[in-house]
Amino acid sequence: MGIIMPREAASAAVTAQGDDLALLGLLQLVSPALPIGAFAFSQGLESAFELGWVKDEASLGDWLTGVLDDGLTRCELPVLARLQRAWAERDTEAIAQWDGWLAANRETAELAAEDSRLGASLARLLGSLGLLPVDRSGESPALPAGVGYVTVFAWAAQVRGVAPRQAMLGFAWAWLENQLAVACKALPLGHTAAQRLVERLRPALVAAVDEALALEDDELGPALPGLALASALHETQYSRLFRS
Repeated sequence: MGIIMPREAASAAVTAQGDDLALLGLLQLVSPALPIGAFAFSQGLESAFELGWVKDEASLGDWLTGVLDDGLTRCELPVLARLQRAWAERDTEAIAQWDGWLAANRETAELAAEDSRLGASLARLLGSLGLLPVDRSGESPALPAGVGYVTVFAWAAQVRGVAPRQAMLGFAWAWLENQLAVACKALPLGHTAAQRLVERLRPALVAAVDEALALEDDELGPALPGLALASALHETQYSRLFRS
């Protein structure tokens, strides 16, 4: 066993404190209590309930697995890593490019509105906390016009010192938790069943992050025609609890 000298011990303590603060910052960022209004959106899931495509624990698990595999893994998660790197390098061109790429992949008005509204809400929150990025003059917020949620999330993770892989896991976890909360309100799905789905999908979240980190730029792009159709139909659904 090596002996940690006083200077090394102090350095290790500083590192541990930084890691702890980053973890707490990530927990804050993915908490359902974060006041950005994420609870108001279902990302097309409410429509899937109405259409009878998702009707119980098993079919919900299949739906979420499909969205994770063909959606988040090839869209939000790999782009989140790219955006966080761009924020670290202050590469405004790459930030704008990937923010625009995400916006172009929102296939319905509701999905586009959800992304922009959550992005604006998170930006306002960060502004109230004094955490918005600023341009080189140090005066104006350095966010793309109409910035999307993933882009602001990437900045928040970067400024909190969260490693990209952990930021991706946190983002995926927040998505899963939100989808299960929607199901508990609208399916209905019992809380025990929701926890069984957490156990089923936790390894899938890790696998999704692993795959997302290995993808090249030309391999990106979601393939979710069913979700797009459900989201489009939700716009005219007679009775709704959620905004998407």
